[in-house]
Amino acid sequence: MLAALAILSLLATSPDTVIRRGEPLPDRAALPLGVVLQDVETYAKQTEPVFISGVVERNCTAKGCWMQVAPAPGEKGVRVTFKDYGFFIPLNSKGMKVKAVGTIVTKHHDKDHVDHLEAEGAALQRNADGSATEITLVASGVELTP
Repeated sequence: MLAALAILSLLATSPDTVIRRGEPLPDRAALPLGVVLQDVETYAKQTEPVFISGVVERNCTAKGCWMQVAPAPGEKGVRVTFKDYGFFIPLNSKGMKVKAVGTIVTKHHDKDHVDHLEAEGAALQRNADGSATEITLVASGVELTP
């Protein structure tokens, strides 16, 4: 019973809670995700990590091992994964404001992996063969606020 209460307390967030995962974020202003999406190729070539801000549109409903971040609610964005599968976010992160630092990567997923991601709540644009190619941010650190 105590273990269950401890787990529930980790998953619950109060309105003033800031949730930090991974490495500390840079001490500079984050770029709105919309700015980055206007010139993804340039930001993907940077040697310095990209530091973005946006809102969580959806997240992995099984473990919290990814999130889809958009510039604003209801807009198209990118899926964010976590470097080396090194941390997870709360399962109730949808709607939270997010800042994340990481590297922009283009990934190709076969049909089976797309099926798996969609079963966890992802929304991907499928190719004719059921696979998907997506632009992602592999984050080394994130900060979520309700």
